[in-house]
Amino acid sequence: MKKPTIEDVAQKAGVSKSTVSQFLNKRYKYMSDQTRDRIAEVIQELNYQPNGLARSLKQNRTFMVGVIVANIDYTLSIQSIRAMEEELQRFGIQVIICNADENPDKESQYIEMLKARQVDGLIIFPTGKHADIYNQLIREKYPLVFLDRLVDGVNTRSLLLDNEMAIKLAIQELVSHKHERIALITLPLGVNRITPRVERLSGYKKALEEAGLPFREEYMHSVPRERIQQTLEELFQLPEPPTALLAGNDIVLAEALKYVNARRIRIPAELSIIGIDDAEFAHIYNPPITTITQPIADMGKQAAKTLLSSIEEGGESVPIIYRFVPDINRGESVKTL
Repeated sequence: MKKPTIEDVAQKAGVSKSTVSQFLNKRYKYMSDQTRDRIAEVIQELNYQPNGLARSLKQNRTFMVGVIVANIDYTLSIQSIRAMEEELQRFGIQVIICNADENPDKESQYIEMLKARQVDGLIIFPTGKHADIYNQLIREKYPLVFLDRLVDGVNTRSLLLDNEMAIKLAIQELVSHKHERIALITLPLGVNRITPRVERLSGYKKALEEAGLPFREEYMHSVPRERIQQTLEELFQLPEPPTALLAGNDIVLAEALKYVNARRIRIPAELSIIGIDDAEFAHIYNPPITTITQPIADMGKQAAKTLLSSIEEGGESVPIIYRFVPDINRGESVKTL
């Protein structure tokens, strides 16, 4: 039996070949629902399979994009990638996901591999070291979007949380419950000064000042995961230990909860805690932990849309920095003093 062609679909559906082509490329802007439904019925009836290679060659596209994540362990990484993939698949685009493990050299290898695969564009959670590589992509007009982080000297389309506002919300919540001794723990800034960590530390100082509270060096720490529990032990041995803790991300929060469980420290009776990032485990913990949330699904979806726009524009996109607004998800982990 002869394999059905796009001409067969067009003839049976009573439309032009270009209309069928627009349908296959998910360009429905000027197409009625009735026409869409009719073409879909005919494609199913004839069991028509588009020639993906011919489509790619004709449009000079592979209909694949690369996503390079700095660290796939984070809640932000996992949930935003899911949202990106869902959005891109709506347009028939496949996603290749790579985990750089915060290793700039690994990241650069992935960039070269994905370029060799001729992906149509890249979404990168940048490690931040190789500004020259990012700028080379921009000079080549390679569609590029940064998510969650900025890189000094690199101007591209970038989407991230308003991190200073996130910390401010947390400080305001604790101050409203009469807390004055508030500690903050983040993961290390790293040699490349990872944007959310830098901004959350600076936001902490600003928020304390706005609240009329003194900044105390001994309450602010940026340490590796394996040193978080030791740092908490040192905090609680201070002459004036903190009454409240801000966990700089979901990994810090997980380590903090392990520590308080091991030491039988009662939340919130003996320690109030707020987590930055909306980790799922925070809400099944007893008591539920108050968190500062970022709209992760919206961030992932918008990153995909921004990349699609850049692809359509041939990489000629205007550099922008888009900040998402955080919110507070109140649990039962903050006590009034």
